[in-house]
Amino acid sequence: MKAIGYHEAGSIDREDSLVDLDIAPPKGGPRDLIVRIKAISVNPVDVKVRASSVRSGGGPRILGWDASGIVESVGSEVTLFKPGDEVFYAGDITRQGANSDIHAVDERIVGHKPKSLDWADAAALPLTSITAWELLFDRLAVPYGHKRSGGALLVINGAGGVGSILVQLARRLTGLTVIATASRPETRKWVEQMGAHHVIDHHRPLDKELERIGIPEVNYVAGLTSSDRYLPLFPQIVAAQGRIALIDDPASFDIVPLKRKSIAVAWELMFTRSMFNTADMIEQHKLLDEISHLVDEGVLRTTRTQTLSPIDASTLMEAHRLVESGKSIGKTVLEGFN
Repeated sequence: MKAIGYHEAGSIDREDSLVDLDIAPPKGGPRDLIVRIKAISVNPVDVKVRASSVRSGGGPRILGWDASGIVESVGSEVTLFKPGDEVFYAGDITRQGANSDIHAVDERIVGHKPKSLDWADAAALPLTSITAWELLFDRLAVPYGHKRSGGALLVINGAGGVGSILVQLARRLTGLTVIATASRPETRKWVEQMGAHHVIDHHRPLDKELERIGIPEVNYVAGLTSSDRYLPLFPQIVAAQGRIALIDDPASFDIVPLKRKSIAVAWELMFTRSMFNTADMIEQHKLLDEISHLVDEGVLRTTRTQTLSPIDASTLMEAHRLVESGKSIGKTVLEGFN
């Protein structure tokens, strides 16, 4: 089968940082789906793994943790899907990724693709939707679908992949005032389109920016990038008994100054359930099916901003460079194998 991967971790500027491969198709397990991939999208995790993770056990490492496609066959214990079903999912970081024309994935982390979206728009959603949903409703413990009045959520980096979904979820499914950070005119416009009530500049002191909009304290913070940079301000801008949830990887994060206000801190990693085969792993299937329903009902929209083609090493390298630039808005999708 066709695939794109690497043999040695390193910089995207190396000619062999990503290479086209021809390898044997995967052999699925009893709960696996074998999926014919139609489209994929690129996330920061792809860039991080490619740059630093050595392939264990020999052979190439295949990246890709966002995909849409058609189920070709199912394992002996599969109950949620059948051949011919259209699906979308993010996958499992402990297994080979979906940058291949055939892929094996556990049914418990797969959702039925939104009927109203094409392959590219659907492939933009899974990883960021799972991350945003778990961060908002599980880690920050905001009640799902309960539009209570009062309270504010600060989303640091609202124009990125996760931020774009998180702003939509919070605006449409909670009663929170949604404040997103963005600095460029195009990113400010994007987060406003996603539904942010207010947009503030993360290149300026956040406390001053919050005072400017008349909301000096927030109840929830979604730290999507540079959380250590903003940590000194959290004791001031987070309300007593507030909550902070992070997805980035600060070298250190001293939360002792948050104690007086009893501010809770949680981490979100959407791969945790599949990495540790948790008892509630199937929640990601349910979550993705709910996202699919919300999309088809017009509550949520895709965050795809551009599509590249074909799916090959050269095009995927272009997408990696864009993600590494830190200036991407929404999601970049690749569609169509040669």
